[in-house]
Formats: sequence, C-alpha cells, structure tokens
Amino acid sequence: MRAARLSIALEEGGLALPQAGPIAVFRPRAGDDLSALPMERVEVIQGFRPDHDAFARAGYATAVAPQGRYGAALICLPRNRDQARGLIAQAAGLTDGPVVVDGQKTDGVDGLLRDCRKRAAVSGPVIKAHGKLFWFDAAGVDMADWALAPGHTPEGFVTLPGVFSADGVDPGSALLGQALPERMAGRVADLGAGWGYLSAQILRREGVREVHLIEAEHAALDCARENVRDARARFHWADVTRFEPPAPFDIVVSNPPFHSGRDGAPALGAAFIAAAARMLAPRGALWLVANRHLPYEAPLQAAFARIEAMGGDTRYKIIRATRPRKETRG
Repeated sequence: MRAARLSIALEEGGLALPQAGPIAVFRPRAGDDLSALPMERVEVIQGFRPDHDAFARAGYATAVAPQGRYGAALICLPRNRDQARGLIAQAAGLTDGPVVVDGQKTDGVDGLLRDCRKRAAVSGPVIKAHGKLFWFDAAGVDMADWALAPGHTPEGFVTLPGVFSADGVDPGSALLGQALPERMAGRVADLGAGWGYLSAQILRREGVREVHLIEAEHAALDCARENVRDARARFHWADVTRFEPPAPFDIVVSNPPFHSGRDGAPALGAAFIAAAARMLAPRGALWLVANRHLPYEAPLQAAFARIEAMGGDTRYKIIRATRPRKETRG
C-alpha cells in the first residue's frame, strides 16, 4: 500500500527526489516496501527494536534518531497524533527538500493533511488503498510548535506521546504492582518495561539486587531512565523475544503487549511467556498481568509446571507461574 502510493507519486504525481543527499525514512514498519527509493541513500530512523533490526538485516542504514541533514524525508505515520506531528516537525527542520507524509485513514492522515495545508504548500495527495500520501517543500516551513515534548503522568512520571500508557499508569500494571510480594530477592527482569512504572515498584521491595528493564521502544526506555534513577537498574533496548540475559533471573515481571501496531496479536504475549520461562532460573517465578479475555493459559502451561491465580479484577488476571520447563529455558 505504502509502496504503491510512493511509486505513483514518483512516477506520475510530480514528486521529485533531489539528485543527492540522504533520504530519511521515519518509523517504517517491518515489511514496508521501500524499493521505490534508492536504497544506498536511505536511512531508516526507527526506535522500535524489531522493526529497526528487520531493516538492518535487509541491508538498510538504520538509526534511532536523525543523523544530520537530509535531502528528502518520508514519514510513515504512527497512529498517535502528537507523535505524528512531532515527526513531521522534526523532518521539516532537518530536510532541505521534500517532506513526504504517508499513512492510512486509521492513522489520522486526513486530519494531518488538513493541518499541513495550513502550514505549507502541500502537493498531492495520492489516494490509494484507504490511505493518502502528500508532500511539501521544507524550505521556509516552521513547525517548531509541533515538536515532540515530554509530558508527565498525574503521578509525576515522565512519558512521551506515542509510548504505551503515556497519559497515566496502566490499570493492569497498577494491579500487578500492588500484588507483587514485599520481598523479591535477587535479580529481577521487567519484560516490556515501558517507561518504568513496574520497575519503580519492584525497586521498593526488600531484597532486590538488580532490576533489568527490557524494552523494545527506544523512546519509552529513555523515559524509564528518567523515572528509575536507581543504581540497581539496568536498561536494555531489546526485543524481549530475542533477548539473552547475562545470567538467569530469579523473578520476571511482565505486563506483556497484546497488540502489534493496530492489530491484535495475542501470540506476542505468548512469546513473552516463553521468553520469561527461558530467562528464569529453575526455581524462578513469573508474575504476569493480562486482560482476562486473553488466551494465555495454554502457553503458560507449556512453559511452566505450576500456574497460580493471584487475584485481579473483572478486567485483569494476575498469575504467578513457577517451575519453568527445561525445554523453554534452553
């Protein structure tokens, strides 16, 4: 879909790339086809580790943040409006040629097209497959007031638009934080740590030697560094499902994601459960919170010999799983 709109714009719609200079592509997802652009000039800017790594494996230059100035930029719209505006503003400030914006209707592309038309001379749009692509010349365009800025939850935690639960503590995480035992001795991992709420709760418990925050979204981990200022914290920008700990953990805590982009993906939560079992010491324990409708019982039973319900409410279940099975621990 993105590739078709980009090809039409380049071949028929009047979009012209500069002859020289790098081309920044902000936030493409794994599987996005960028072949309409000259690969040797493309720099993929992506802070979500699985997508970042997918483009790196495909041979693209990759970075988590812009590296200098660009001849052109393509923004692959995220769903969060403030995050999308921030990316457009960032690209406009670093690009000497066209800034191209592409997204589906579900990404809010229509509203952003209207907003950009108030700021710049917009060309396009190319409309295809329930999405739109448009562009403008960055020269003389000032969008500094759209720049992405950190915010704070009512509890005082630092967050950023676009990260999970940016407006406040997730109710599931809050329940799990309350349910954790008062003593959590040893090395603890927080899988999918986000901006650090659960790790902050873990560090209040007696006996904790280390907490390893393992998070795939670079921006969320940056927030966690602000929220968890404790010498026992270790920060890992990593895909949980691929992470190899330096040594087994005594306890793993997780509120695993169950969406991939806009799509429901309970298999991702199941992969977190298998990863937790693999990372735990033989006598270790997993503490997990999940929406009650999610079908995690089978993956839990496959990965652990003992499963205990530890409370929750009408929306969430809290589970303690122990005795990780040998085949999942590796």
